[in-house]
Amino acid sequence: MRRSFDSTFALMFLVMLTIAAGNTALQSVLPALGRSLGVKDSAVAAAFSVSALLWVLAAPFWASRSDRHGRRVMILLGMGGFCISLLLCGTFLALGINGVIGGTSAFLLFIAGRLIYGSFGSAAPPAVQALVAGNTTQEERTRALTLLASAFGLGTILGPAIAPYLLLGRIGGVELGLSGPAFVFALFGLGVFVTVRQQLPDDRGLPAEAHGAANAYPSIGGQPSGASVRAAVAPKGTGIRYRDPRIRTWMLAGLVMGHAQVMTGQAIGFLVIDRMNLPPELALESTGLVLMMGAGAALLAQWGLIPLLNLRPRALVLVGLTLAAAGTALTGLAPSLYGIATAYALASLGFGFTRPGFTAGSSLAVGADAQGAVAGKVTSVNGASFVLGPSIGVGLYEIWHPLPYLSAGAACVVLFLWCLRALHDAPDTVAAYDDPVV
Repeated sequence: MRRSFDSTFALMFLVMLTIAAGNTALQSVLPALGRSLGVKDSAVAAAFSVSALLWVLAAPFWASRSDRHGRRVMILLGMGGFCISLLLCGTFLALGINGVIGGTSAFLLFIAGRLIYGSFGSAAPPAVQALVAGNTTQEERTRALTLLASAFGLGTILGPAIAPYLLLGRIGGVELGLSGPAFVFALFGLGVFVTVRQQLPDDRGLPAEAHGAANAYPSIGGQPSGASVRAAVAPKGTGIRYRDPRIRTWMLAGLVMGHAQVMTGQAIGFLVIDRMNLPPELALESTGLVLMMGAGAALLAQWGLIPLLNLRPRALVLVGLTLAAAGTALTGLAPSLYGIATAYALASLGFGFTRPGFTAGSSLAVGADAQGAVAGKVTSVNGASFVLGPSIGVGLYEIWHPLPYLSAGAACVVLFLWCLRALHDAPDTVAAYDDPVV
């Protein structure tokens, strides 16, 4: 990248990091918040699902608008939605904590605040991508966008890691407590918003030199798979259907393993509280440890082990499913915090293999003219897992605490046996990606 563009790239990296870290920090405290407010666990899951659904629907829309209405406007819209949503969510949760409104009312209003994030937060990532792509050469573009995408992965580690330290006490006679992370990230996001507004020139009306692509929902267990990078750099070629025989098996496999990962990840906060028999306020540090180890294991697979082992897509999926099956089942049965953390890290390591395998396998199944279309389908499948996955996982958890983990493990075993046969004729080529975040 050109030296003159370094400061702008750093700011764009910060935008992506802030969105991911703020979202996952809030997700990591929601199980404790729900328990402290006396809200059903399924209501907490609904807050995840509603936001993810709107993100999945809105992201392609904002990606196309970015090409026509300028990058700066879309980045400001996304960051503005992020800040307003967190501020409203924090306010509603604080009202519930202080008994001004009931716990159920606080969470219903919280979900309304999350609608803003899901609807407008997705405007920023494709505009950031397009801005970076338009200011880099063809040779630099993939590397730059890959580094940019890594901000989402880092955010999934930083958010849960720092959330326990953002609990605010009594300020001005108002107890903020578990709503603290929402206020802190809203304030930080506001600083990023102001910086973007001051530093980026208005580019409305200028020709679009490159395009951005819809990004999957930034969430716990949602490390980047590289699909959005491929969609952004690939030319807009022929369309392709989900049922196309070339990618149908990969799409179904991605949907199943994505749901297995989300089911277990979204219930983990409740598992830590119940298995350790901890008060909600004291469970955050333990929950953060488990989530941080899981995110770190997934990134270890994507950034370290996959380039080292040089496995083919089918092998990535089969190895990943084996690890994920063992890890998810052990997570549901582990009796101690460190047992849960270790088992969850093993499961996340496995999913860290499967997601890139799914992405690369889908890409290799089609020709160059369909790369952009397939990458868009992969991103959609990754995002779709966060729509129903949380509600399914928490619903199973309410029936029996180990059930979502044992169910996910069983699903991984069945999917392994099916992929062993169905993907037997998959292209026998080393995963076709030229970036470390595949």
